[in-house]
Amino acid sequence: MRNDSIGWHGMSRTGFDRVLMVVAATFLTVSASSAYAQTAPAQGSAELAIDAAVPVPDTSILPPPTAADIAATPLNPTVDKTETTASTTPATAPAASVTAQPAAGSNSAAQQAKEPAAAPAAQEPAKTASKVAPADQPVADKLREALQTQANKFFNRKNERAAVEKFYASRDYAPLWTEGGTLTSRAKGVVSRLNDAAVDGLNPAEYPVPNFGAATGPDALAEADLKLTASMLDYARQAQSGQMHWSQVSADIQYPEHPVDPNEVLTNISTAKDASAALQDYNPPHKLYKELRAKLAELRGQSEGPVTLLPEGPSLSLAKKTKKNPNPAVMEDARVPQLRAKLGVTENPDDTRYDTTVAAAVRKFQAHTGLKTTGVLDDRTVKAINSPKRDREIDTIVVNMERWRWLPRQLGAPALGNAYAILNIPDFTLKVMQNGGEVWKTRVVVGKPGKHATPLLTETMKYITVNPTWNVPPSIITNEYLPALQQDPTVLDRMGLKLHRNADGTIHVSQPPGERNALGRIRFNFPNKFLVYQHDTPDKGLFSRDVRAFSHGCMRVQNPDQYAAVLLNIVMPSEHYTPEKVRAMYGNSERNINFATPIPVNITYQTAFVDDAGKLHTRSDIYGRDAAMLALLRNAKNKNLEAVVAHAQPNYSRPRAQIPVAANERAGLGYDNGPNFFERLFGIPTQAPPPAAEYGQRRRIYR
Repeated sequence: MRNDSIGWHGMSRTGFDRVLMVVAATFLTVSASSAYAQTAPAQGSAELAIDAAVPVPDTSILPPPTAADIAATPLNPTVDKTETTASTTPATAPAASVTAQPAAGSNSAAQQAKEPAAAPAAQEPAKTASKVAPADQPVADKLREALQTQANKFFNRKNERAAVEKFYASRDYAPLWTEGGTLTSRAKGVVSRLNDAAVDGLNPAEYPVPNFGAATGPDALAEADLKLTASMLDYARQAQSGQMHWSQVSADIQYPEHPVDPNEVLTNISTAKDASAALQDYNPPHKLYKELRAKLAELRGQSEGPVTLLPEGPSLSLAKKTKKNPNPAVMEDARVPQLRAKLGVTENPDDTRYDTTVAAAVRKFQAHTGLKTTGVLDDRTVKAINSPKRDREIDTIVVNMERWRWLPRQLGAPALGNAYAILNIPDFTLKVMQNGGEVWKTRVVVGKPGKHATPLLTETMKYITVNPTWNVPPSIITNEYLPALQQDPTVLDRMGLKLHRNADGTIHVSQPPGERNALGRIRFNFPNKFLVYQHDTPDKGLFSRDVRAFSHGCMRVQNPDQYAAVLLNIVMPSEHYTPEKVRAMYGNSERNINFATPIPVNITYQTAFVDDAGKLHTRSDIYGRDAAMLALLRNAKNKNLEAVVAHAQPNYSRPRAQIPVAANERAGLGYDNGPNFFERLFGIPTQAPPPAAEYGQRRRIYR
């Protein structure tokens, strides 16, 4: 039986029940829709399934509410504030769009026609919370404006400008280095590294640090933020790739490019726990670089102390013997004892005579400093002796640290225990390294200063040739052999050389394999644009000299059989090569041994290096590389030295023969460096070639 007793606010109990059921059904629909909008990515069949699962009371079993019942129903039933708040978060559909839907069970066409259909909850645009703190918003606005209107003012490299714009946009232009106008710990780390750039041989003046303390307004803070970002990118780029491009120093240098990615730099520094250390890591990781870095700090930390200068005076030299005067008088000077002390001559320290011992010491000093090695104590030599040794060593270390930036970060082959060969031109030595240690070492002969200088490069050795044929380079044919043939047509036969004229008219001169071959018994091949390689030689006498710059550009190896055995045991350890096994292959026919895994070969120019005992060694700048680099670093007009790109480097070419070049010479094996024609005829000269300074050699600066 129905209960018709009077209920809430005079409404009949039955009418109140009807209204309560309608409100409950509406509330359940709103709750279900709100919960679904928080979790479902899009509407569709899944939404229908969820809606179908919501229990909706069947109001059809109750009589429809009367007008009085509806009028007595509250329009805003109480809803939990948490539900309301959740329904209006950015991830959910607005509450209005949910309540606009007709209640379950209501199919009024007129009502649906009057009210627009609700947009699907998941298709509403998402609202992302700002990444900028309210206190930094004015600076962020200025950063956005600066990057949109005057980015070129701060970043003149297109790739860096694009990276910075993208980076700041990703953070809603929030300042990178300040929070609420105060420097962050990240900024302090970067500033510290830039101010301390000199420890890595860099110039702190190249990386100016803005004065954040004087930046009081949003405009100034935004400008300081971008300036520090620009200095940070400059440091990372120059620390990794160098302050100059190697093509500016000489045309006979080529190393693989390894530029920094500004996107990676920005991400790395902005997320690093220690921004200073992260920025410093863009400097070379090599052990020899770090040892030079430590020596640089040591030298700069030493006090100057009093310097005793060698007085100026007349030039001193050894008197020349002549037929008329076979025993010339030895020159004497009161400065000689002091000169002996400065040059480390311990014999007869108080002797005032300028004898052969003193002259030899002067000659050695001149060679070390790039002066003409005359053995004469002239004004230039006195000036060089009086310049502080510490400053000369610092300059030498700085340019060597710069050259380390050109080399690949990974010198060796990872598959072979990071094995590699490294040849140091000024030290005339070749080493094989593996697992971080020296495996083997020997002496080498390198190219003469001038046009025959051995190039600096990194390539991979792919095979060795036992019993090689020497294909004479066109330059040697033109400059040496053809003039000699005009005087003596039999000279090539006497040297064991073969001249062939091919059907196409080309001339090919070669020397067959054998013990007299200019390449000796083994050639070590690492194809490169300069057409140079390492090889044996039948002329062993030059290896006993201290200065060994005699070749046409290739590198002669003192113990090639040992070198071959060491390399082959690295790439083919199961074959158990020995020097004896290598020598057993000597004969009259070429034999190539291919490497399954190529070994990197690094030709370097280290005029300063630290040995295993921690002692600093310096070598003579035989090619004038140090002098050229110092001139570039000190030239105020070259503030953007490293901007030169690889394709700006001119093509390197050696002198070409004025005759067609044979095919096998075009294949890259023509430019070896056997003794020149007259050396083969008349023997090796007894005097070493003069240093680079005597040639007046100064490399052209390529821009």
